[in-house]
Amino acid sequence: MLLRQSKKIQIQTKRQLRKVSRLFKQKPKQIGLPPGTLVYTGDKEKEPVSIYLMEYDQNTFSEKKIENISEIVLSKENEKVSWFVINGVHDIQLMEKLQNLFNIHPLAMEDIVHTTQRPKAEEYPEHLFIVLRMFVYDDESRELKNEQVSLVLDNNYLLTFLEDPGDVFNPVRDRIRKEGTKIRNNKSDFLTYSLIDAVVDSYFHILEKLGEEIEELEDRLIAQPQREDLQLVHRLRRNMILLRKSVWPLREVVSLLQRNDHNVINQSTQIYLRDVYDHLIQIIDTIESYRDMIVGMLDVYLSSTSNKLNEVMKVLTIISTLFIPLTFLAGVYGMNFNYFPELEMKWMYPWGFWSISIMVSLGMIIFFKRKKWF
Repeated sequence: MLLRQSKKIQIQTKRQLRKVSRLFKQKPKQIGLPPGTLVYTGDKEKEPVSIYLMEYDQNTFSEKKIENISEIVLSKENEKVSWFVINGVHDIQLMEKLQNLFNIHPLAMEDIVHTTQRPKAEEYPEHLFIVLRMFVYDDESRELKNEQVSLVLDNNYLLTFLEDPGDVFNPVRDRIRKEGTKIRNNKSDFLTYSLIDAVVDSYFHILEKLGEEIEELEDRLIAQPQREDLQLVHRLRRNMILLRKSVWPLREVVSLLQRNDHNVINQSTQIYLRDVYDHLIQIIDTIESYRDMIVGMLDVYLSSTSNKLNEVMKVLTIISTLFIPLTFLAGVYGMNFNYFPELEMKWMYPWGFWSISIMVSLGMIIFFKRKKWF
């Protein structure tokens, strides 16, 4: 039975791993298209597209929603730091207009609309292109929702491409709105660092939620394992694989940004990127620890289930053993023979048969107690 259950667990685990791999698997492009062709591969075609702009320097600040593409031209040419947030990348015509307006490299724009990219950083002559994975933890379903965040960085502006509205950048916006903050006194490279740092900080929040769930599930598996707990173990393992696939490449991205000399990243900002790198190392260590705990949960579940089964079998075995001599006595006196000397004795049934049966049962119970079998 345990072998059959173990095989079932292995099959379920393989299915979950295949499900995770599909989330990061590159969807096939149309055959024959040249490099740089824009083909949206996400599933948010029905979401509306919106563009928001925040402009700031040391003394001034403004934010607004872009209604016309011509407004971008005016903001792009001033000396302030301009942060454009584009929610929705499925509108290919709009993406082509932005590509021409900001002179975005065709390969970078292709990666923006191809929303299954792993975190990476690529330097083009016109700009610096960065891809991140942003996660949001759903408290109701306890599932991780992730989307691609693409950053196009130049000296005076930063483009942020999201699949749909909603992000983890509100703390950054609050710092921009306050006068005298460090982000207001720096250029777009410091804004880029702030966004990366916000994404990394959100990983800490998610790991805290998952850690509480892991501890709760581990205690339940030891005390009273249920069949539904096995599905929770698989879900936690899937979430950890998703996080690991995003954090490990991001460590390489931050390492690349802080070591190489980029035209758009100042040396003063690279120091802050070093702090983000340290945070990523902590997150990776935490993920690896949680992964080991989750893998161990499968063994705990099987061990607890096996112990529970052994306890049940032990009780049934003791009960069966107690009735073996009684069954023997009942079988002997249930035989159809004419000459049974004891049958002629008046008190044989109450004092003979039942007293012997009770004494045998008590003797066996005392023997089991001394052996500590129960």
